[in-house]
Amino acid sequence: MIDERLMSFDPASLSQSWPRPTHPRPMVTFGAGSIVGDAHYPAYRKGGFPIAGLFDPDQAKAQKLADSWGVKAFSSIAEAAAVENAVFDLATPPGRHAEVLRALPDGATVLIQKPMGNTLEEAKEILAICREKKLIAAINFQLRFAPMMLALKDAIAKGWLGEVIDFDAWLALDTPWQLWPFLNGLPRVEIAMHSIHYLDLIRQVLGDPRGVHAKTMGHPNHKVAQTRTSAILDYGDTVRCSLSINHDHKFGRKYQACEFRICGTEGAAYVKLGVNLDYPRGEPDVLEIYPKGGDGWVNVPLGGAWFPDAFVGRMANLQRFAAGEDRELISSVEDAWNTMALVESAYRSSAQPATPLDPKP
Repeated sequence: MIDERLMSFDPASLSQSWPRPTHPRPMVTFGAGSIVGDAHYPAYRKGGFPIAGLFDPDQAKAQKLADSWGVKAFSSIAEAAAVENAVFDLATPPGRHAEVLRALPDGATVLIQKPMGNTLEEAKEILAICREKKLIAAINFQLRFAPMMLALKDAIAKGWLGEVIDFDAWLALDTPWQLWPFLNGLPRVEIAMHSIHYLDLIRQVLGDPRGVHAKTMGHPNHKVAQTRTSAILDYGDTVRCSLSINHDHKFGRKYQACEFRICGTEGAAYVKLGVNLDYPRGEPDVLEIYPKGGDGWVNVPLGGAWFPDAFVGRMANLQRFAAGEDRELISSVEDAWNTMALVESAYRSSAQPATPLDPKP
């Protein structure tokens, strides 16, 4: 039997993409925000998914986006929901998910934009609707499908890091929150709308934590509810997991960062999430691995990026599952509820007082 330690690490052997469905179904999108034009539609065109059209209550906005992509702008939710054999793509604000889900045909296939509601109570409502209507429903936690993350998880599965015992997420960014005007006035922003991606990915890599210590806050220079978060996920006494998130590092690119460091007992990985640096134009993603038995860092050439390739994989898995070509629906509403529970716990932790210092005797 060959000792894996004697084998050389081959970065080209790592999986980076998801197979396409044999018979792609047409897409009907609800919502005409920037994420649709910047990520959803570029991904669907790249992945070979036909786009039937979109609906947004702002008809002028919907028509402008529809014209730019050569698709139909539907006049109502009911008209959009009536498209036969469609896969429904909810790029809607979290508070509108339930309304649209109720309008869809029973048994429909649907991708729901994260988060799964504004709160855990809304997530429960969405889960109940999906169960009642027997929807084939997944949440758009597409970071799981980014080429760098698929390759990272493949490397972990093949044992190149040993047992993962450390996960650090470090962000120091200048995030253009003005691109998402629906966030104005929302009581929950940073964890619920952004770091939820990282919490969800960590759940996939490490499993569900026992609990979380968190503090999330805004910034004196603007009115967005929260843009800075520190969090520790409790995985016991062997695995350490922490997140340091600052979206207000507006002092030039030099010391900005958006990266993960994942360490195992025998190897390590470094990931740069390039899209968040100068969003939405971004920078190239990076994945480097120090494999077990190796003597240095190895760059993994990436065949795509988080935006738009992860959206291709996300939709491919959903359509393949609905067609019986995939056995597992990744980030189903059933699994995504656990990510929402983690988000809820983080906000609850942030609202609690810290452990006080002992008074001086």
